[in-house]
Amino acid sequence: MPDAADADFYALESLLEPGGRELLLRVREFMEKSVQPVINRYWTREEFPHELLPEMAGLGIAGLSYQGYGCPGGGSLLDGMVAMEVARVDASMATFLGVHAGLAMGSIYLCGSEEQKQRWLPPMARMEKIGAFGLTEPDVGSGAARGLTTTARRDGDEWVLDGQKKWIGNATFADYVIIWARDLGDGQVKGFVVEKGTPGFTPTKMRDKIALRVVQNAHISLDGVRVPESSRLQGADSFRDTAAVLRLTRAGVAWQAVGCARGAYEQALAYAGQRSQFGRPIAGFQLVQDLLVRMLANITASACLCARLAQLQQDGAAEDHHSALAKAFCTVRMRETVGYARELLGGNGILLENQVGRFVADAEAIYSYEGTREINTLIVGRAITGASAFV
Repeated sequence: MPDAADADFYALESLLEPGGRELLLRVREFMEKSVQPVINRYWTREEFPHELLPEMAGLGIAGLSYQGYGCPGGGSLLDGMVAMEVARVDASMATFLGVHAGLAMGSIYLCGSEEQKQRWLPPMARMEKIGAFGLTEPDVGSGAARGLTTTARRDGDEWVLDGQKKWIGNATFADYVIIWARDLGDGQVKGFVVEKGTPGFTPTKMRDKIALRVVQNAHISLDGVRVPESSRLQGADSFRDTAAVLRLTRAGVAWQAVGCARGAYEQALAYAGQRSQFGRPIAGFQLVQDLLVRMLANITASACLCARLAQLQQDGAAEDHHSALAKAFCTVRMRETVGYARELLGGNGILLENQVGRFVADAEAIYSYEGTREINTLIVGRAITGASAFV
C-alpha cells in the first residue's frame, strides 16, 4: 500500500485509529491505481467513470460519519480525511462523493423519519442507489434561504413540485434527488425525495464547464412533479433544517480544498525533483523551494484547521460559523496553492498530462460552491460581531 502523503507534514494521519488509517490507505491505493491513470480522459470528455463505482463502493466510505442504517460510523475526522484523500487525486470524484454521501445522504440522515432512513440510507451506503441534492436555482444561489422559487403544493396525500434547479451534481444519473422547495401553504422550505423517472422531472446535462468536468451537473425542470407525502423529509420544516445539512457538508468542502491543494503540491514537488535546468534539478533552486514551502504552509494550516473542526463536530459543538470559516479560509489557500504549483511547472503546468492544470481548473468550482467566500465571511462576521451584514 502507499506510504503517508508527502504533504502530511505535521503527521495528522497519526491521529486516526489503526482501522481508520488502514481505510485511508485503501482509499489512497484505489485513487492512485484505479482513478489517476484514467481520470484525464474522462475530464476531457466530460464523462463520469461509472465502471469505477463498484470498486469505490467496496471501500465502504459512503456515509462514513453516520451511525447505523448500514453506514460505517467512522467519525468526523476519518470522514474528512477520506474526502481530502479522494480530492488529492481528483476533485470531481471527491465532489461526486460529497454530493452523494454528504448532501443527499446527509439530508435523509438529519431530516428523515426513522422509516425513511431505514428505507433509503442502507442502499445508498452500499452505493447501490446514488443521490443528488437540488437546492440551487438558475436565478437563486447565495440567496436560497429567502429567495427559493421552486414551489411545493399539497394535494391530498401528494405534493406537486414546480420550478427549476441548476448545477445539481450527479442528477443526470442519480436514483434519488433531494429537492428543496417552498411550501405554498406556509411559505417554509421543505425537502422532498424525487426518484429517477418520476413524470415531470427532467434533468438536462450541463456542458462546456471549465471545472469539475467529470461531475455530471444538471439543469432540472420540475413540471407538476407528484411525490407522495411519504417522500417528504419529515424533519425538514424550514430552511434551518436545510442549513444543518450545509453546515455538515461545508466542512467536507474545506477538506476537499485541502486535498486539491495537496494534489497540486505533490505533483509540483515530484516535478521539481525531476526537471533539470542549468545542469541540475530545479528543486535545488531557492525560488523553487520558496514556492514549495508556501504551498506546504497553506496546506498544513488548512489541514490543522479542518482537523480541529472535525473534533468539534465529533463533540457536537460545531456551529455554522465554524464550518463557514473553514470553507472560506481553506478554499482561498487552495486557490493560491494550485496557482503556485502551476507557476512552478511553467508552461508544462497547462498540460493535463502533468496533472496540475486539472487541479487549477477544478479549484475554481470548489472555491465557489457550498457558499462563496463572501457569504461565509458574513456568517463568521455575524458570529464575531453580533451584527448581521446580510441584505
